[in-house]
Amino acid sequence: MSTFALLADLPLEIDRYSLEGLRAEVSSGFERLTTVLHLHGGGLEGVGEDVVYRADDHLALQRAGAVHRLAGSYALGEFCELIDSLDLFPVAPDREVSRLYRRWTFHSAALDLALSQAGRPLHEVLAREPRPVTFVVSLRLGEPPSIEPIERRLGRYPTLRFKLDPTSSWTPELIAALVATDAVDSVDFKSLYRGTVVDQPPDPLLYRRVVEAFPRAWIEDPDVVTPETAAVLAAHHDRITWDAPIHSIADIEALPFAPRMVNLKPSRIGGLRKLCDTYDYCAEHRIEAYSGGQFELGPGRGQAQYLASLFHPRTSNDLAPAAYNVNDPPPGLPTSPLPPTPSELGFRWEPN
Repeated sequence: MSTFALLADLPLEIDRYSLEGLRAEVSSGFERLTTVLHLHGGGLEGVGEDVVYRADDHLALQRAGAVHRLAGSYALGEFCELIDSLDLFPVAPDREVSRLYRRWTFHSAALDLALSQAGRPLHEVLAREPRPVTFVVSLRLGEPPSIEPIERRLGRYPTLRFKLDPTSSWTPELIAALVATDAVDSVDFKSLYRGTVVDQPPDPLLYRRVVEAFPRAWIEDPDVVTPETAAVLAAHHDRITWDAPIHSIADIEALPFAPRMVNLKPSRIGGLRKLCDTYDYCAEHRIEAYSGGQFELGPGRGQAQYLASLFHPRTSNDLAPAAYNVNDPPPGLPTSPLPPTPSELGFRWEPN
């Protein structure tokens, strides 16, 4: 039986929904806004988190309020189909991927509520055991780049592992200092972003320095089209992973070569059926997976950790507890791997 088939027929009763805005300063130097969706039904509640990145999209959603008529009785799969038929944006987003993020908000809240109403947790319904979740901490090193954010975190948490975003301003001295930490699990070249603050144009010199300096690190989203960077990477296809282009099985099949590993972000896949089918596809084709965060401020991070614990607990999940995202992470945070903390009911992971 497919993974989605185990969930699709769960009964779901919805009375109403409400929205809650969250905001925080995060380590990448911007104020993050998210919106928590609360689905209410039968005296219970299901939650999901909207991780759209544009602040105005959150403010427009929160001002509009609960405008959709969702009250009723459904099967979970039927409700997800209803959500997919709705325009969930009061004002059209400037990025189409935002529609997937918001769709997942409603699907994940519905999954949480349906499971709670059934009196069961997700792992029980899927017949999968939650396992400790290996995680890395994702960082940019500033401009000009400095190893100080790494050293500060390692001083407090010496076993941390990192996913870093190399930039053309990285010097040989900085790279050597990073190598000396022996704490870099993956490097993200972000070559597929356009018009964002994290764009990194193809830079053959940077690629060569980084790929050679970290011979065991995963290489995420490099430029394999520009001849100069493609030549640097020609002998390293087995450690190239993909994140930004992955929204579906079709996107995996369209990659320039068969991957060993892909980043499956539930919000970027954008739907419960699609996500379940993608898990099944990767298992069938022996493609490993990991997951990444979206600077969640509420329940979304825990839900992503929950899924990681069921489907890919031992890979380099970019799902560190959210407190690692602040500029100076406090003492007392849990270290990798995270022990399983699923709630007794629903689709929730107790805060780490």
